[in-house]
Amino acid sequence: MAYNEKLAKRVREIIAATHNITAEKKMFGGLCFMVNDKMCVGVESERLMVRLDPGVYEEVMEKDGCQPMDFTGKIMKGYVFVDAVAVNTKKHLDYWLQLALTFNAKARSSKKKYSSK
Repeated sequence: MAYNEKLAKRVREIIAATHNITAEKKMFGGLCFMVNDKMCVGVESERLMVRLDPGVYEEVMEKDGCQPMDFTGKIMKGYVFVDAVAVNTKKHLDYWLQLALTFNAKARSSKKKYSSK
């Protein structure tokens, strides 16, 4: 499955205006944007994956186009999917990216630490 290149370009431009994108990685059939070496947002063909503060999870679930992330069959609090049509304006996309970027500043990195053995 190919990711939505138009949405990925919009995400890239908004994040790059204020943050350094440390990497873009193709994963799970989409494109993941890493900020500060941490997973921040992802783009699939028809939806955006947003990593956000679990404390706002219940609130954002009320937003149009938002669904729980159940990628592994288990709901992952702190991650949501947002339909691409729900982020068709800059204002709507900004809302979701700001949630992700705000949480990114305090999120733990899942970067593996390697020993020198």
